Amino acid sequence: MPKTNVYDMTGKQVGEIELSEAVFGIEPNESVVHDVVKNHLANCRQGTQSALTRAEVSGGGIKPWRQKGTGRARQGSIRAPQWTHGGVVFAPKPRDYSYTLNKKVKRLALKSALSAKAQEENVVVIDAIKMDSIKTKTFKNFLSAVGADCKTLVVTAENDQIVVKSARNIPGVLVTFANLINVYDILNAKKLVLDQAALAKIEEVFA
Repeated sequence: MPKTNVYDMTGKQVGEIELSEAVFGIEPNESVVHDVVKNHLANCRQGTQSALTRAEVSGGGIKPWRQKGTGRARQGSIRAPQWTHGGVVFAPKPRDYSYTLNKKVKRLALKSALSAKAQEENVVVIDAIKMDSIKTKTFKNFLSAVGADCKTLVVTAENDQIVVKSARNIPGVLVTFANLINVYDILNAKKLVLDQAALAKIEEVFA
């Protein structure tokens, strides 16, 4: 069963904790992780791009010159795609790129991502992530003290706006909550900083 140290917000080790084998100790499935990341990015697409086809461009209702006898190529409209200001061939239109995946696949991918982070020793457990006031400098010092001053995902048990607002101006740092973690955010971060209460929630749900 994987183990990791528990630190306080000053970077001092205050104990040791065993991580759940079912969540942090499985063999990562790269294929499933890839499918879930691709699904996440597709679901994030707005799909609002739009362009006009030749049928939708204003003008071009009359044949520009007669069919034969001018020495020029035959043309039916000045709004054909080869003309300047003409319509777009196979113009993109607003569409929904999202699609769904099996729940079991998403759970396996999440556990694979968490296990990969644990195997790389990039999981940092904090006994309690609490702040008295919104202070970016204090939060930055906390991350430096626990060795997570690089690209970091901080996971708290609940929506603590003091923590969220303290971290939001630090480049590369994202704060999320135990019930909102996803594979993309985990893989996109170099360090995963978990509040001990958030860790308990994650293990309770996914073990």
